[in-house]
Amino acid sequence: MFSKQAKSNKKTPARIEPLPTPMAAAPSEPARRAPPKVASLLSADLTIEGGVTGEGELQIDGVVKGDVRVGRLTVGETGHVEGSVYAEAVEVRGRVVGAITSKQVRLYGTSYVDGDITHEQLAMETGAFFQGRSLKFQRPAPAPSQPAPHPEHLAIAKTAG
Repeated sequence: MFSKQAKSNKKTPARIEPLPTPMAAAPSEPARRAPPKVASLLSADLTIEGGVTGEGELQIDGVVKGDVRVGRLTVGETGHVEGSVYAEAVEVRGRVVGAITSKQVRLYGTSYVDGDITHEQLAMETGAFFQGRSLKFQRPAPAPSQPAPHPEHLAIAKTAG
């Protein structure tokens, strides 16, 4: 059924070929890439007394007693912030006692927020607790092409004519 081929005792040397070289030449100076931004985590067993400031992303599962200023903030279910929060985006699953100022704010069903929220976008799930004022960012009105007359001059003009 199966036939065996005769083995030859002649050994041929292995042929080694060089790896193909890339088409584009490597730059003389390697390009420096910024490392990817990784979220920092404040774990549930930690407490920070004082402010937290940074440009990156932060997840708080522990306690912060002070103001938080970061690029993006997530307050986990066990997280607690006692102070003001300033960030581009804020997600709250835990507790914040203090004002929140952010472009985007999302309150999940497990969240507890006691303080004013100043925002462009606010989303709240059923079950979220929020006590305070919801304040929409006030965009400055476009400047008029000509300056408006002073109110006293208007009053004089109305009575004179």
